[in-house]
Amino acid sequence: MHTSDNCQPTIQHEPRSTHGGNASTARYSALSICLHWLTLALLIAVYALIELRGIFPKGSGPREAMKTWHFMLGLTVFGLVFMRLALRLVFRAPPITPPPPAWQQFLATATHVALYAFLILMPLLGWLSLSADGKAIPFFGLQLPALIAPDKALAENVEEIHETIGTFGYYLVGLHAAAALFHHYFVRDDALARMLPWHSRRGRTTAQTQR
Repeated sequence: MHTSDNCQPTIQHEPRSTHGGNASTARYSALSICLHWLTLALLIAVYALIELRGIFPKGSGPREAMKTWHFMLGLTVFGLVFMRLALRLVFRAPPITPPPPAWQQFLATATHVALYAFLILMPLLGWLSLSADGKAIPFFGLQLPALIAPDKALAENVEEIHETIGTFGYYLVGLHAAAALFHHYFVRDDALARMLPWHSRRGRTTAQTQR
């Protein structure tokens, strides 16, 4: 199989195996794969910017720039989430081969719901926090409108909630990554291979050994 270099919204299938059936299960659409890994890269940057801002003194230019980029990249993630949700409605997620037990399917669905809720809620809370604090909401040269009127007490409460959920996000993303690696290296199914930007033989090997 040749993986497209362009983000084209098509689900890719492997060639037919000489042993019958597909050599590997379908993968996610190329656009879904691109947006998935772009979201991860942006999320890493968002966390790094806010965690590393402490290396500069308060009020300094570099520290303020890091906070600004934290806000802007967080809002970018906010926009990407809705694009990814739209793609999930248009393109059905390819099934895992071999199929996992029902309880694993349930946990996977619950984790995905929690991840999408996290990716929507966190930028929204940041937007609310800046609005309540009476600060500008920057977005790559634009100024987004405030969502609520200034309220210093509310701003502090929203920021505290934002930070708490942000800490929870470390565990949520870590759990998602650990589950994908567990499936890939121990269960040896194609759960991760479906979302890799390059072709993996893991799904093919597993599918054939299960026949």
